Amino acid sequence: MSTVNGGISFWYADQGTPTPREPLPGDATADICIVGGGYTGLWTAYYLKKAVPFLNITVLEAKFCGYGASGRNGGWLYNGIAGRDRYAKLHGHDAAVRLQQAMNDTVTEVIRVAADEKIDADIHRGGVLEVACTPAQLARLKEFHAAEIAFGETDRTLHGARETAERVRVTGAVGSTWTPHGARLHPAKLVTGLADTVEALGVTIHESTPSLRSSPNTPSPRTARSAPRTSCAAPRASPRASRARSAPGSR
Repeated sequence: MSTVNGGISFWYADQGTPTPREPLPGDATADICIVGGGYTGLWTAYYLKKAVPFLNITVLEAKFCGYGASGRNGGWLYNGIAGRDRYAKLHGHDAAVRLQQAMNDTVTEVIRVAADEKIDADIHRGGVLEVACTPAQLARLKEFHAAEIAFGETDRTLHGARETAERVRVTGAVGSTWTPHGARLHPAKLVTGLADTVEALGVTIHESTPSLRSSPNTPSPRTARSAPRTSCAAPRASPRASRARSAPGSR
């Protein structure tokens, strides 16, 4: 597979790209067809198969599992939410607090599943420490810390210059805030391990199978076109997991 900028990502340069699975050879029938073999698609397949083991689930991936953003991110497992303030305006503060709690719990859940399924993703849970080095940064950091507390993250802690220095040596650091809801990991190892796990549970994965079209969500049988003259027809409800793409090194 040809790549640019020296490779797909740092993570695949470290461990090498996986051997691609077989593409969809022709028409196939599944209870659920998931488009995209990144984290969204694979976690969807994992929890569906765990909840209803008899489901016939197929994952279609254009390149290989983890080729997109799932194999190109910064290696953070973090509880941050983009757009939380807007969510609170639309749905209320209590709903946003519940969403934040779910994000906190997700960090623990990913680590639990990796341990239970023996996925070695170099996970280390040390939390997340954000450091201020100027008075202006410290003022903004304190505002951020107060906002996180207001959204239910009561186990977050605020530290002065001395306490911060005891945790990390950053020249000129004047303060920091720390949350336990964070870890570092090897994203390519996690996504390839998750793909192996769902396959072992009985999920079918076809790689090198781009999905070109899917039909509207109606009660009638529908078809997800993966390539000319091939399809994945799902006679029952077929939620689709879309893939996210990002440049190498982005979150």
